[in-house]
Amino acid sequence: MDLRPDVGRVANGETRMTTRHVSIRGFLAWLGLLTAAAIPIGALADETCNSPYMTGLIKGQEDYVHVWTLGVEGWGDGSDKLVTVDANPRSKTYGKVVHTVSVGGHGEAHHMGFTDDRRYLWAGRLDDSKIFVFDVGTDPSKPKLVKTLSDLPVRTGMAGPHTFYALPGRMLVGNLSNNRDGGGVTGLAVYNNKGGFVHEYAMPTGAVNGVRGDGYGYDLAIDPRKNVLLTSSFTGRDNYLRDLGALIKDEAAMKHFGNTMVLWDLKAMQPRQVFSVPGAPLEIRWSLNPNDHWAITATALTSKLWLVRQDASGAWHAKDVATIGDPAKVPLPVDISIRADGKGLWVNTFMDGTTRYFDLSNPEAPRQTYAKQTGRQVNMISQSWDGKRVYITSSLLEHWDKAGADNEQFLRAFNWDGKELTAAFEVDFAKEKLGRAHHMKFTSRAVGVAADDATPIPSVGY
Repeated sequence: MDLRPDVGRVANGETRMTTRHVSIRGFLAWLGLLTAAAIPIGALADETCNSPYMTGLIKGQEDYVHVWTLGVEGWGDGSDKLVTVDANPRSKTYGKVVHTVSVGGHGEAHHMGFTDDRRYLWAGRLDDSKIFVFDVGTDPSKPKLVKTLSDLPVRTGMAGPHTFYALPGRMLVGNLSNNRDGGGVTGLAVYNNKGGFVHEYAMPTGAVNGVRGDGYGYDLAIDPRKNVLLTSSFTGRDNYLRDLGALIKDEAAMKHFGNTMVLWDLKAMQPRQVFSVPGAPLEIRWSLNPNDHWAITATALTSKLWLVRQDASGAWHAKDVATIGDPAKVPLPVDISIRADGKGLWVNTFMDGTTRYFDLSNPEAPRQTYAKQTGRQVNMISQSWDGKRVYITSSLLEHWDKAGADNEQFLRAFNWDGKELTAAFEVDFAKEKLGRAHHMKFTSRAVGVAADDATPIPSVGY
């Protein structure tokens, strides 16, 4: 498989030479626009963890939570689906499912991301590598499937679209695998907002500044003011589709997990530095404080928090700054959510079903100050901009979820007063035959305004 980002990989080239040359030159010029203006991360970021290029930030009450859900045979239609839940306490249907959109088939529904105008939601499947585009702007209470993209493996040789990250007029897709050997060597793909393929970039497998890349991918996140893109690494299709119990016992397979993060020059889209971060670094969260220039991640297999930060000389470093639970018990950190002011971090650990809060007042030395078991298995965690509401889902991967009574499937909403999580509502995805609840995204009828009240809701911290 050739994953090199050569000129010949640019889409819509009508000739072998001239048109492709024009296309790549125009594309590079567009990349330059990404860093032409200093964009305040805290002002334009999604609710604490998404692209700084996305508009429509919800600083008030979110009206809906959309849950990308894995189908389960025998549960309803058995299809993967987007489930919409009313999240506004002023609504008569608060805490209830108000809409579902089935996409057909069953292909390991996983993550989602908005386009830069927040009108469309892209959602991927890790098995068949299909990407589904939903219109959530016309009526967020009733998302509509408007496009299905099936060309990722053919166009790029990549598989397992995982992260969908908005760029101006574009969608940057981070992938987990490839269609040659099902391993973890993969890359990034760029589409335009209409679903047209634009370009691809390989994750580095050679040495960059003395550290060898492993070629693996997972999450990605941008600090445009520093002209940097960070990527993390997980594992390939052969591993993530296996039964977790069997995988853990396979010593050879367990060697095929990512152990690196890559710092890219955003404008040039070239790897600048590879960091050694053992144990599968997953979600990346830049601090949203405009005075900060650091990001944090959690390693799934070694249960550590790692900080990526620029020093006074301009050099970037990655270092282990905290331990999550007891690594000997393999709590398996699976998701993190950073506060809007960069002063705190939620961490979900799958195996013990625990939600932890870390004080990030000093990001060099995070301190756990709170923990609560929020389920028998927990995966994704999302918080509102003001930090007062926290949402948790249950499913990790179809063949990694627990069995029997421990296989809870839910969306749980909590209120947070800075001291305690208290239950707000729950949707039992098993009881309602919906499927395995995975990734969440918020929408609002009117940004910053509650559905039944014309008075803007203030953004109050804690």
